[in-house]
Amino acid sequence: MKITEIKSDALGDSYKRIEHPSGLTIYVYPKEGYNSAYAIIGTKYGSINTCFSLDGGEKITVPDGIAHYLEHKLFESEDGDAFARYAQTGANANAYTSFEKTCYLFSCTDRFEDSLEILLDFVQSPYFTAETVAKEQGIIGQEIKMYDDSPDWRVMFNMLEKMYHRHPVRIDIAGTVESIAEITAEKLYQCYNTFYNLNNMALCVAGNVTAEQVVSICDRMLKPCEKHEITNYFEDEPYEIVEPYVEQDFSVAMPMFNLGFKERAERELNVNELAETEILLSMLASPTAPLYRELMDNNLINSSFSYELFEGPGYCAVIFGGESRAPKQAAEMIKEYIEKVRKEGLDPEDFEIAKRSAYGDNVSSLNNVSSIANNIMSYHFNGNELFSYLDAIGSVTLEDVSRRLGEILNVENCTLSVVKNAEQEV
Repeated sequence: MKITEIKSDALGDSYKRIEHPSGLTIYVYPKEGYNSAYAIIGTKYGSINTCFSLDGGEKITVPDGIAHYLEHKLFESEDGDAFARYAQTGANANAYTSFEKTCYLFSCTDRFEDSLEILLDFVQSPYFTAETVAKEQGIIGQEIKMYDDSPDWRVMFNMLEKMYHRHPVRIDIAGTVESIAEITAEKLYQCYNTFYNLNNMALCVAGNVTAEQVVSICDRMLKPCEKHEITNYFEDEPYEIVEPYVEQDFSVAMPMFNLGFKERAERELNVNELAETEILLSMLASPTAPLYRELMDNNLINSSFSYELFEGPGYCAVIFGGESRAPKQAAEMIKEYIEKVRKEGLDPEDFEIAKRSAYGDNVSSLNNVSSIANNIMSYHFNGNELFSYLDAIGSVTLEDVSRRLGEILNVENCTLSVVKNAEQEV
């Protein structure tokens, strides 16, 4: 077992990375003086991983939505479900499936060891039958319909469908009613046995815990896994968007919009590029930015306005969105401002404000045990590291951010998605 201490000289803080003999990578970030603990175990397997091979074997294609379906079913066993077991320890448990990973988590203030045993037990104990799989189809079918009725969800996926030609990021994480009807117990086991190998997973724990506690439980609970080579396949995705505009009528009080700039995605971004992009977006669209004030002054946005870097294997976009009485006008103002700063250059004072804000926000997140564990998990799966990202923010220069602006946010390669009431003009 290899144990590495990862330190931040700037913060005087540290956590441990443990390469467990079972194949699982474990991170433990003790927080002295904290009453709570948070644990999350994840596999690098999400909704986009629908075509893959194992150890160079034949290419396997599975139905859309199967990763999310598997997440639901894994809580069940012959003896009941994991939530009932957590009720006995008092832990608050949950799970989620994203485009690129599936995670199971809990938080607690006592009986941490019992709750971690439950977590490690049920993720290693799949139980699928034809009867239980069929029962879940109706439940997830209702969930899919619920998301279809959500304007927040539709404004995003309508945008993705008009940005991406073939990449599975354009498909709802839960799949469709038709695709989940193709899911069988055999296909669930096939995906489980491929992606829920401990070598493809990580456990992150933060809070009122010690590395010795966590390792002791893992030594007892983990079943060693033989390492396999997983290859994921994605069709070639052109850089160009599909359509620049999409609109859907919805029962909303005010129109909502997502403006997505499709970026090149030959590889996932490194910590320096991530840090440069975070600072750049803060300079462009945070509440202290001139663009934000201009949009507010023109009554084109409200406090719901947000921005994000949306990226993963084979996809990357910058998204601005929120409520707006005139989404097309707001989108044009955003694009015009990007072109303006590209011509005139970024303001050094805005850069310093954004850099300090980004660094402060990331340091502040280290006071929250769930943020710590979730961030470590995300960095682990994309080959980065928590403290390295903080160091990268600290070392970013105005020249770096200016260069980054020249690489992204092509105003000719973006999609505006709008949901609005049928009577509303946009």
